[in-house]
Amino acid sequence: MNILVTSAGQRVSLVQAFKKELSQLVSGGKVLTVDLNPELAPACYVADDRFRVPRVTDAGYIPTLLEICEANNVKLIVPTIDTELLVLSEHLQQFKDKGIFISVSDAEFVRKCRDKRLTNQLFVEQGIAVPKQFEKGRFEYPVFVKPYNGSLSKGIFVAEKPEDISPEQLENPELMFMQYISPAEYDEYTVDCYFDKHSALKSAVPRKRIFVRAGEINKGVTKKNAIVTQLSEKLSRLPGARGCLTVQVFYHKSSAEMLGIEINPRFGGGYPLSYLAGANYPRWLIQEYLFNQPIPAFDDWEADLLMLRYDAEILAHHYEK
Repeated sequence: MNILVTSAGQRVSLVQAFKKELSQLVSGGKVLTVDLNPELAPACYVADDRFRVPRVTDAGYIPTLLEICEANNVKLIVPTIDTELLVLSEHLQQFKDKGIFISVSDAEFVRKCRDKRLTNQLFVEQGIAVPKQFEKGRFEYPVFVKPYNGSLSKGIFVAEKPEDISPEQLENPELMFMQYISPAEYDEYTVDCYFDKHSALKSAVPRKRIFVRAGEINKGVTKKNAIVTQLSEKLSRLPGARGCLTVQVFYHKSSAEMLGIEINPRFGGGYPLSYLAGANYPRWLIQEYLFNQPIPAFDDWEADLLMLRYDAEILAHHYEK
């Protein structure tokens, strides 16, 4: 019973967490990784083995991934980046027929998460308010501009006045023009949620984003507040959702008002904070998908746990490429 982490990249902490939990549950179990360039992916060096795969958009990606899994007794695949989610969700059954589970949500749900216009609709359907979206030419400044299909904070900006939005940007069909939410009034949270194989919410850990670098949390702290209560009520069951999801919200500093921003149906870069706080999603995935054990609701994680991230080194000897 081995586990494969895809697009491992810099997910060193995530790979180490799976190695620790798997070793306690499966004798001899290994955590493997794949990447487009495994020699330059730090997480690949802490895994038990690493393999090269084509780009996820390449026709050979799925056959290569399936071949690696079958040759190495992989029973669970854990994806880590947005671009691979839809491809993997569309091939769920092909892997399942081989006895391989993928920790990914249904394709329809993934599509809603990838298109932030559909994500807003999803939030509203679940009773969660969202920032106001403006029609073109009817803006209330400042305006927050973002691509509907973007990730890692790429392409976003704040327009303070009409001149800050070019004619090309105004006509760009991929851009959304949203109400600006002031950081003076709202804090931004990423909530690590675990949905079981029946799409029932089992845990929600809000992480306040103190400082973000390259779209990922660099300094953050866990908080038990009304976000937990609201998500537990409104997202108690989210059809099509499975495994670890990150729900991003704005939370008012002086009231319990919460605004939904986006949903990423995968492990987020800041998940190690929730893991160290006691929300053991890697263990739950192993128990649920490898041992068919039900996962109970869990809220006994540590609040007010501060995480400060820093750069560290991975050294590979005799590198010649």
